[in-house]
Amino acid sequence: MTKLIINHSKFCFFIVILTLSIFTNFTTQKPYITTVKGKIIPIDQTIKTSSEYDNYIAPYRNHINKDLDSVLSYAPEYMDKTIGKWQTTIGNFLADITLEKANSLFKKSTGKNVDICLLNHGGIRAPIPQGDVTARTAYQIMPFENSLIVAELKAEQIVNMVEYFIQSQKAHPIAGIQIELSNDKKSYANIFIQGDLLDSEKTYFVATSDYLMTGGDNMIFFEKAVRSYDMNYKLRNLIIDYFKENDTLPIVLDNRIK
Repeated sequence: MTKLIINHSKFCFFIVILTLSIFTNFTTQKPYITTVKGKIIPIDQTIKTSSEYDNYIAPYRNHINKDLDSVLSYAPEYMDKTIGKWQTTIGNFLADITLEKANSLFKKSTGKNVDICLLNHGGIRAPIPQGDVTARTAYQIMPFENSLIVAELKAEQIVNMVEYFIQSQKAHPIAGIQIELSNDKKSYANIFIQGDLLDSEKTYFVATSDYLMTGGDNMIFFEKAVRSYDMNYKLRNLIIDYFKENDTLPIVLDNRIK
């Protein structure tokens, strides 16, 4: 009889421990996702418009469209980034006006001049058609929220910038700088900044975008800037402001690359 009582006690003890263990596992185990299901819902003509929502937003849409489609300036020629090898009319235009606007702002805040502008070829998302130019044109060219940055670069980084420009074989918008190519067009022979030969002892101020400033498009030379200045000015707003201030856009193809 004694033996049976001992075995029964051990059995009860085992049951209690097992129960506590199972209960603990259930209460401490964290839920997790085992399956994710989804489906593609195309946004196309098959989706019916809600007249209630459409009527609600119509006044706002009409107001925005009126602002976007108001004529601000005139383009005497069609400007496209695909027309031209080392430089394009739209690239020169954007670099020139960015340098002009950046220099005006920078000089007011620091008393110094901006020497160069460098933007990226891929950042130009639409051409400028011949004819009337509107705020919508600016949004099409520059749909991003990129801001104007002025970076102070050593002469060494200016050389890196020129080498990048030549190796990329793209018409990145540049202004304030003239590059003389070597005979094989695979390197540079001379670099001029604002008409003067590059000075290895100087630093230069370069207007660009916040995207490029952080190494976008592999422009890692900007990461070695001595310092940078955020001008708190969207590049798209810069373009719109230029449109408003000038009734005709300039068409420029010069010898900044030769």
